[in-house]
Formats: sequence, structure tokens, C-alpha cells
Amino acid sequence: MTVAHEADWDKNGGLLPAVVQHADRGTVLMLGYMNRDALAATERTGRVTFWSRGKGRLWTKGESSGHWLELVEIALDCDRDTLLVLARPQGPVCHRNTPTCFGESPPRPATERVAFLPALERLIDARLRTRPEGSYTAHLAAAGALRIAQKVGEEGLELALAAAAEGDAKVLEEAADLLYHSLVLLRSRNLRLEDVVAILEARHAAAS
Repeated sequence: MTVAHEADWDKNGGLLPAVVQHADRGTVLMLGYMNRDALAATERTGRVTFWSRGKGRLWTKGESSGHWLELVEIALDCDRDTLLVLARPQGPVCHRNTPTCFGESPPRPATERVAFLPALERLIDARLRTRPEGSYTAHLAAAGALRIAQKVGEEGLELALAAAAEGDAKVLEEAADLLYHSLVLLRSRNLRLEDVVAILEARHAAAS
């Protein structure tokens, strides 16, 4: 059954609260309300749509600003009366031009910074596909697989040397360089960071 068929629309006059969460970073972006038509429009168009209680009509987030919420997934809670919407924002979410409707600096989960990595991976994907002029990633890709592999080796050595003789700031900079070049290498071979994480999870499970 679909979310629409499973939901309890009899509560709250046919409106369900919809908590919107960043699909990659986990940040709670905003709260809106959906009726059956809003949910159907969201699923049909791929852009998060609400029932606006103030306007008295369907309202697609970004219809005026162009800052759409691109739908990734929708889930229903255990009581069947609240929706969790995973989405990727295309610009500021709030009408005040803040990243979320909870201000410039909302409470952030500890994992949010790490969750930036999928966004970086998508950016690397785009650079590898389009090869824009002036892009370092595109330049590196044009140099070929051997050069990418060499850069990973160079950055790994630089990180080791920094760890042996430099301060923490230098170590972090070199670690960032190594991680970036490792992502380029993975995507150049059509591999993903999540594939690496799956191996780490499996190793952890085996060792537990």
C-alpha cells in the first residue's frame, strides 16, 4: 500500500503534519501540512507540496522563489498521522533566506558535517560528467586514471608527513586533501563512498 492509503486522514480535519528533513545532512528544515492532494502532487511532481492553511490552497515550496524541495522519500509514523519527508533543498528553505525555518543556526546533529560528503560526491559527479573549464576536478579527470591514483598516493604521503612533524591544523588540511582525491578516484571508477562505508560496517559487525 502507498503512504496515502495507509495514512489516517480522519485526524486533524484531513491534514497531516509533514516534517521535512534534509535527505543528506539530516537537518530538520521545516514543518508543513499535507492533505491527500498535496501528498499526491508531491509524489507526482517530485517537488514537496503542502496545503497552505493561510492561502487555502495547495502550495509548492519554491513556487515563488525557485527554491524547490526536491523529494527523495516519504515515510509515515507509527500512528499513521505524521509524515517524514526527506528532500534536497534547492536554495534557502525559509522565506527569510535562512537554510532552515529554525533560524541561521538551528540545533545540528553531530553527524551533519560528515553528511556533507554525499553533496561533495554529487558535485564531483557533475564535474566528471560536464568537465567545465577551470575545474580542478575536470582537469584531474582529463589527466587520466594513473594521475588520479598518483595524487591519492601523494596526498597520503603528505598526510603521513604532517602527522609526524606538523600541527593539528596541517594534519586536518592534508586529511581533507586525501579525502577529496579519494572521492575523485572512487567516482572515476563508478564506485561510491557508501560502498566503502558498507565494508567498514561489515567489518565492525564481524568484529562485534
